Amino acid sequence: MIAFNARFDGEVIVPERAVDLPRDRSFVVHVETSVGADRAGEDAPSHALQWLAENAVDDELPSDLSAQHDHYLYGTPKQG
Repeated sequence: MIAFNARFDGEVIVPERAVDLPRDRSFVVHVETSVGADRAGEDAPSHALQWLAENAVDDELPSDLSAQHDHYLYGTPKQG
């Protein structure tokens, strides 16, 4: 199987880079949206930032969570 990124220009699917395929042959094409794909030239967030935004929660977390993460994760005594 060969996979490559491409864009649809409204009429044809255009690969983003050259693809080494035999000419004048038929292919079965499976289409899925790329993660973090930009829309019409908009700047798309990187995959990690997009995931964080989609999975963010509004919880009441301790204000010292970043400094005392071992305490909250593993139950170790608080530092400092």
